[in-house]
Amino acid sequence: MSRIPEPEHTPRGPAYEGRLLDRADDEVVDQGAPFDIRTVMSRRGVLSLLGIGVGAAALAACAPGVSAAPTGSAAASASGSTRTGSPTTDALPAGEIPEETAGPFPGDGSNGPDILEQSGIVRSDIRSSIDGDAFAAGVPLTLSLVLLDTANGDIPLTGAAVYVWHCDAQGGYSMYSDGLEDVTYLRGVQTADAAGTVTFTTVFPGCYPGRWPHVHFEVYPDVDGITDTANVIATSQVALPRGISETVYALPAYEGSRGNLDDISLSSDMVFRDDGGALQMATVTGDATAGYTATLRVRVDTRTSVR
Repeated sequence: MSRIPEPEHTPRGPAYEGRLLDRADDEVVDQGAPFDIRTVMSRRGVLSLLGIGVGAAALAACAPGVSAAPTGSAAASASGSTRTGSPTTDALPAGEIPEETAGPFPGDGSNGPDILEQSGIVRSDIRSSIDGDAFAAGVPLTLSLVLLDTANGDIPLTGAAVYVWHCDAQGGYSMYSDGLEDVTYLRGVQTADAAGTVTFTTVFPGCYPGRWPHVHFEVYPDVDGITDTANVIATSQVALPRGISETVYALPAYEGSRGNLDDISLSSDMVFRDDGGALQMATVTGDATAGYTATLRVRVDTRTSVR
């Protein structure tokens, strides 16, 4: 378990890294998500002053030996193929990211459990529970989402907060599935850097009955709104390609996933069937030994009214 950070005692009250605690009577780890996000943003500012690109630094710290690639077409990705190129020169997705259900296991307070109120939820490596007591096994996956503001000429959506969650190798969801009620792994929040990018280190999700392999995410416009789902401006899901999924699901840790994948298709999946996941299919590179990197460009209309 990580060492609990100690607050600093200043004339204005207890502080951490120069910032006054939001909850003066509580420990640093109990300050809540907005304080955590401000801490991350501050550290990114330091990197910027040092001349280090935040997106490059995040990828270097999180990627398991593979490099990211821009989003490809649904047809190419679904077959397991990949392509290379620059996100600045390749054609952008044709439309705004489709609005999808958060599903029955969001953990955002909308149906009971709320991880977004817990300190420590702002993190890039989501493979363990926040308290470090549980660790999700599986093939390493680095997930990068590049957020673009469609209302302002597809500029990077810098500063947006993104909450990501998905099932484990056996198809179970932390905080909900039997035996996982007290587990908080495979859930985390990051804020978009100057390039609009958020990056998470996780594991390749399993495939459970009736659903194509996927990752959930919610986009919030600012750090202050992360604990209230009424502030969400986009809720969607990332689809993962069949060919690579089949490779992963041949491993013992993913027992049952290959059979579940054989029983589902993009055209029959309840979420991706409308367009075959055309705007949600990630480009994936890497291998099952070193791990994979999945990248998706996400166009968000920031004029969307908060719900």
